[in-house]
Amino acid sequence: MTLTDAEVAIAAALAGAEVVVRNYGADHVRFAKSATDFATNTDLDAEAAIVRVLARHRPADPCTGEETGGADSEAARRRWLIDPLCGTLNFAATTPLVAVNVALLQDGIGRAAASTDPIAGEVFWTDGSAACLRAYGRDRPLAPSAVSGLIEINCDGPLDRPFVGGQLVHDPHLRGAYGPRVISSTLGVAWVAAGRRAAYVSDGTFRENLHFAAGIAIAEAAGCAISDLAGNPLNAGRGFIVSADAATHQAVLALVEPHLEAVIKAG
Repeated sequence: MTLTDAEVAIAAALAGAEVVVRNYGADHVRFAKSATDFATNTDLDAEAAIVRVLARHRPADPCTGEETGGADSEAARRRWLIDPLCGTLNFAATTPLVAVNVALLQDGIGRAAASTDPIAGEVFWTDGSAACLRAYGRDRPLAPSAVSGLIEINCDGPLDRPFVGGQLVHDPHLRGAYGPRVISSTLGVAWVAAGRRAAYVSDGTFRENLHFAAGIAIAEAAGCAISDLAGNPLNAGRGFIVSADAATHQAVLALVEPHLEAVIKAG
C-alpha cells in the first residue's frame, strides 16, 4: 500500500517518538555541541529510526537531519527535514516537554508534516491543507484560539548580544496582557494551532529551519497568523510570530516592536 506524504510524515515521527519514549527517564550518553547544548544517544537513535521510514517509503527524496545532516539537497524540489528530539535538555532532565518533528518541503513550502509529543502520545499533523491532532486513536481538526492568554517565548538565543525572547519575558507590558511561558521546545508552535497558546514568539533565522518546519506547516494549515517579528512575510526578516488569530497577532507585534528595535540597534 502506498502511503500519502502526510501518512509518511506521521509514520516517521512515530518511529522517532517510539525511541524517545523507550529511553525517557533512563541514563543518557551526551555528545556536547557547546557549553549549553548537547545531543544524546536518543537523538541519534530517533533520527536513524525516522530515516529508515523515509528510506522505505520515499527512497527518492533526500532528507536532512539535525544530528547526521544529509546530502547536499538544497536544489531538490522535495526534501524532508528531521528534528528527532526537540527539547533535548528537557528530555535529559526527565521533563516531558519534547517533540519529534518531520516535515516535507516541496519547492520550499511545507507540504506535509508531523510534530509528535512522545510523552503525551499526541501527533499534530498536516497534509498541506487540513491540520489535525491525532490522539486516542482518532483525528480531530486543530482549532486555534487565544483564550488561554498564554504566549510561548523561545529564550534559546545568543550569549553575546540582546535578543527578543530574553527581553520579552521580563517586559511588564507583555506580562500585563499575557502570561509568558518558556518550555524550550517547538512543541509550543503546535500548541498555538491547537488553541493551547495564544501565540509563539522566537528570534533567529527560520528559512527552511528543520526545528520549526513541521510546526510552521501545521500552524499555517490550521489558519494561524504568521509573520516575521516586524509583521512582514515569514523569512523576510528576523524571527517569527505565530498567533491564533489576526487580532492577537497585531497585539503581539506591538509588544515585540520596541524590543526588536533595541536588538537591531545593538547589532
